[in-house]
Amino acid sequence: MAFFRRKRLFIILVGFIILVGLIGFSLRDREELSTFEQFLHDTVGWFQSIVNVPVEFTTTVIGNIDDIKNVYQENQVLKSRLNEYKNLVYEVQELRRDNEELRSIIGKTESINDMQPIQASVIARSPEQWFEQVKINRGEQHGVKKNMAVITGEGMIGKVLNTSQFSSTVLLLSGFDRSNRISVYVNSEKINDNVSGFIVGYEEKEENLLLELNEYDTELKKGELVVSSGLGGVFPKGLEIGTIKEIVPDKYGLTQVAYVKPSADFEKLNHVIVVKRMAQQPEQTEGQTVEEGE
Repeated sequence: MAFFRRKRLFIILVGFIILVGLIGFSLRDREELSTFEQFLHDTVGWFQSIVNVPVEFTTTVIGNIDDIKNVYQENQVLKSRLNEYKNLVYEVQELRRDNEELRSIIGKTESINDMQPIQASVIARSPEQWFEQVKINRGEQHGVKKNMAVITGEGMIGKVLNTSQFSSTVLLLSGFDRSNRISVYVNSEKINDNVSGFIVGYEEKEENLLLELNEYDTELKKGELVVSSGLGGVFPKGLEIGTIKEIVPDKYGLTQVAYVKPSADFEKLNHVIVVKRMAQQPEQTEGQTVEEGE
């Protein structure tokens, strides 16, 4: 047993010496390789080229997939940021419009004399266009009463039709008819005395208010201002309604009718003012027809 162990150890030692010698022989500087070394190098190089092609292809595909994933993720991030930017732009535009509207309302509030303004916001609009009504978030608990005038920073838009405790319905001027007349006068530059008349309706095609003048031979000019006269005791005096657009004889030829362009935009209503007169409003008996639509 000891002999065989020595023999095995001897063989291992000789093999190790031969291996070291081969390594040293291969590492020395030589101009030419042996035939065996050339064959070995060519075989290894050929095998490496075969293995390298699919490896490079797989690496390229994986890299492209990673790039596509990164581009997709970046695209999603950019889309979300673009949507956020668009929403921010819309919010800024809405805030800017609200700010301008509130500024005009504040200016209108400060300019009203002998009136108590009640600021409100529009919360709903009647889907039936022929009703021409909107609902506001102020009611009897806030001092709102039936027939109070409702205005914006641009001008008058209508009157309170009915009220509940915390909300009210407003009838727009575009829904007025002869049962809801407004006594008005025109600030004319040519005539010393103000020209008076009544707003008696609304012309939908051209979106004009109909002003029935009290005198036939009145000479008015386009662009002259129409305001409430306050004679009916319901609407305060001096509320801007619109400007003269055109004057024509009525169908009977007895008087003149003026087309009035409303100062306020009835389609874009967000913030309004309910005008409460400081003086007590006259009582109305049932069935009585009172000037200014009571």
